[in-house]
This record gives sequence, structure tokens and C-alpha cells, in this order.
Amino acid sequence: MAGGAVKHDYHLVEPSPWPFTGSLGAFVMALGAVVQMKGLSSNEESWAYFFLQDGSWWLLGLGFLIVAYTMIGWWTDVIKESRRGDHTPVVDIGLRYGMILFIVSEVMFFVAWFWAFFEMALFHEARAGATWTGEAIGVDFSAWESWPPPGIETFDPFHLPLINTMILLLSGTTVTWAHHALQHGDRKGAKIGLLLTVLLGLCFTSLQVYEYAHAHFGFGGSLYGASFFMATGFHGAHVVIGTVFLLVCLLRLMAGHFTPQKHFGFEAAAWYWHFVDVVWLFLFAFVYVVFAGQVAH
Repeated sequence: MAGGAVKHDYHLVEPSPWPFTGSLGAFVMALGAVVQMKGLSSNEESWAYFFLQDGSWWLLGLGFLIVAYTMIGWWTDVIKESRRGDHTPVVDIGLRYGMILFIVSEVMFFVAWFWAFFEMALFHEARAGATWTGEAIGVDFSAWESWPPPGIETFDPFHLPLINTMILLLSGTTVTWAHHALQHGDRKGAKIGLLLTVLLGLCFTSLQVYEYAHAHFGFGGSLYGASFFMATGFHGAHVVIGTVFLLVCLLRLMAGHFTPQKHFGFEAAAWYWHFVDVVWLFLFAFVYVVFAGQVAH
């Protein structure tokens, strides 16, 4: 009956602007990325040239700000819902299922990049002989008779990649420590563990940026470069996202939002971080060591 008391455990979300603003921000970011890389206007007399010329950052920056505003507003609303008791046990189960399915979708995302890399690493000789396919798509497969292709100078897997592996594994232990401490009411230990995890995530990202700056192979024109940068680059993006996720949890923990009994926001962040750890182990083992380390200089 209209206006009556709610007689179920499900949470009916109130009308929200965030799906619209998030979609708008993502569109503006994508358009801004195209403008920054290629440009959409070459007419210097046009009023739009300033915003759409090759190399312009205006649209990309605007899209980023819209997305950041959406994230802050949406997360604030979710936190308010949790604080006023809208996240009942039934809703909590739904949140857990949602996070699990999200991580599974992310796993399949990385499967695509591993598939492409393994395809050429394992079957490059067969692909090199497929001249008719190469002619059809305008690609010379003869350069792929060996893997990595000639001229590719790969990274030493036991230098920066190994250091980053140890950093990420250590961050997995610190986030587990923080979760365990929170479950047992040790808020100080949880704060220290979370802070260390965030700092380790920043260290990983910094070292990966340094590594990319010293890469001796490009992205364009090389299947090895494309698959390497897409796989490790998207993983790096996930590390940045996970670091922000954990930083928000740290701020919430310092504000007293989490309790030993109710802290799914932090638990979801820990799941995501462990997923990032596991993906990196596969990247390190196969991309850096098994199929590239033997020719590293």
C-alpha cells in the first residue's frame, strides 16, 4: 500500500543522477582521448580548434573531472545508505555476488590479452607460414618466425619486474593483516596495514612508469609491444583503481565507518587487490619470464 512501511529486506534505490553523469563523463573522456591523440579539427580559424586540435587536453581533463565527481557523489550516497541501515543481510549477499561477478568479468578481460600473447608465443611459426592470411589483411607475418620478433629487446625479468612482484606480494600480506586486524577490533593495526598497502601500491605504479620509460620496443607496429603494453598497462590501471579503492577505505576507517561485524566495503577492496596480485603473478611468470626472459639483455 502506498506510504506503508516496507515489508521486505531489499533496498529500493532512490532516483540517482550518477549513472547519467558517469556515462557522460566516460563519453567525454573517450572523446578527449581521441582529441589528445589524433585531434578532430585542423581548421585554425574555427572556434572549436582550441578544444579539438591534436594534443589538446581540455576534453580529456573535463571528462576526468566529471568521472571523479560522479565517483565521489555515488560512493557518498552508498556510504550513507549503509550507515542508515539500508544494507540488510539480503542486500549484503547481493553486494557480495555483484563483486564476485565483477571480478570474474575482469578475469575474462585479461584472458583476452593472455590469449593473444600465447597465440603468438606458442604458435608463431605456424602463423609465420600463413602468407595468404597476411596478404589478406596487409600484414607481413614473416617477421614472426621467432618470438619475441627480431629487434625486440625484452626486460630482464629479475630486475624491476621481480622487485615489483615482491612489492605486490607484500601488499597482499599487508591488506590481509589489515582485514584480520579489523575483524578482531584492532583498528590501529588495520589503519597501519591499509596505509602500508596504499604506499606499496604507489611504489608499484611508480616503478612501472619508470620501466615503461626505458622500454626499447614500441606499441605500434609490433604485436609483442601491443600485447605487452595492453596486458601490463591495463593491469597497472587496475593497480591505480585498487589503490584508490583502498585509500577510500582507509579514510572511512579513520572516520570510524567500519566495525568488526560490518565492513564489506573494505572486504570488497581486499578481494579486488588479491585479484590484482594473482593477475600480476601470471603476467610476471609468462610475459616476463617464460616467453621473453630467455632473450632479455
